[in-house]
Amino acid sequence: MSKPSSPAGRIGGSLRAASDTLRTQLWPLPAFAVLVAIGLGVWLPMVDASVGDDLPEPVSNLLIGGGPDAARAILEATAGSLITATSLTFSLTVVTLQLASSQFSPRLLRTFTGDRVVHATLALFLGTFAYALTVLRTVRSGYDNEEPFVPHLAVTLAFLLAIASIIGLVFFLAHLAREIRAETIMRKVHGETAATISRVFPDQRGSPGPVLPIAPDSAVFVGAARSGFLTGIDEERLLNAAVKHQAIVRVDSSVGSSLVKGIPTAVGWVRSGAPRMDDEALEEFLKDVSSTFTTGFERTAVQDVAFGFRQLIDVAAKALSPGINDPTTAIHVLGHTSALLCDLTQRELGTRVLRDDDGQVRVILHRPDFATLLNLTLDQPVLYGSSDPAVIDRILSLLQEVAWTADKEDKPAVREQLHRVASAVQQESHPPAVTSHLRRRAGEVERALEGVWSPRASVTSSHTEPPAAS
Repeated sequence: MSKPSSPAGRIGGSLRAASDTLRTQLWPLPAFAVLVAIGLGVWLPMVDASVGDDLPEPVSNLLIGGGPDAARAILEATAGSLITATSLTFSLTVVTLQLASSQFSPRLLRTFTGDRVVHATLALFLGTFAYALTVLRTVRSGYDNEEPFVPHLAVTLAFLLAIASIIGLVFFLAHLAREIRAETIMRKVHGETAATISRVFPDQRGSPGPVLPIAPDSAVFVGAARSGFLTGIDEERLLNAAVKHQAIVRVDSSVGSSLVKGIPTAVGWVRSGAPRMDDEALEEFLKDVSSTFTTGFERTAVQDVAFGFRQLIDVAAKALSPGINDPTTAIHVLGHTSALLCDLTQRELGTRVLRDDDGQVRVILHRPDFATLLNLTLDQPVLYGSSDPAVIDRILSLLQEVAWTADKEDKPAVREQLHRVASAVQQESHPPAVTSHLRRRAGEVERALEGVWSPRASVTSSHTEPPAAS
């Protein structure tokens, strides 16, 4: 049960979506840096010309001296070296994107293209290159009866930018080596997903579920305006549309789901006692509702909680594939997803309701519940990792951790997953000691569901075991 969001919240949501779009593009910051550099390259030589030889001696001693030939050499060397460094930076970035796509998941490319260090490095290199070229055109050698001119201030700044670019290249290489590590990738996705959880599920658990109205036979379907992924819903505009037409809107597609143009994604009907809409009003209602949905051809983390889990589990699935065979990475992924799931057990999940100023239900939004996210987290690791005792052991640890924090409403989903894990283990031919250990771990999950915490068993511990989970 939720109150309608404020206009400030609506603007904030729109700004977050626009910010996320710009953040994951490589070109905005470098393009801005080039424009600033060109402007600086035009303005600073004008300052040089107006100041002339009137600079104080201590300042003049700090500037790069020499004649036009020396200034040209510095500027040409700066421009030439920086375009080479820019090519290297782009090449390394492309290689990193290829590695992330093949080694981890194609869904992680947004993480790398949104890296601020990459943006800043490219902006520094391209800005320095553009600045050096712009200043170079102002240097005059004094031939053909023209007056010699050397913009000492501008040339000194070009030298300083070249030194900064060298330092920036070193930091970029060190940063890139750290960013392609699996631990760094998982930490960034974890942080982004935790922030999305806080935005999408801000309410703590405890409030009773709302009584939802049922759509009558006269309800009309609202088709998707375009195909793609549902990346966002403007809740304020959707609520206003429902109030304007004295209707109730139920959105059946959650953020992150795939839409096909014309296929119903929501349903709407006139509230009891309100006049029926004529054909013109109905057409306007359908247009108003469909315009509140934002679609794109890739999922984003702005409102899509499941997308963060999808990214993490993709890494685990890749790690468990025979071609990579890296169960340790999969175990680390399960640690991150366990922390996120434990956070979700404390929040109000599932259907979200928006009410008008009179407290009447106007909008019903479908959101993933705990069981959906738990199944998304464990289905593939259980399928691909059931033959690895270490992976199954970490899955059982995850279930024990989640069972300890879960509300009674969520415990059936945990118990269902425990039964799936037990069934998968029974189909594998593990050594007796390993099977005994996993049965003990399953018993610890059962006790956690009953509110009893048990120390986690190790493979070398006693093989006395409680009855296995059925």
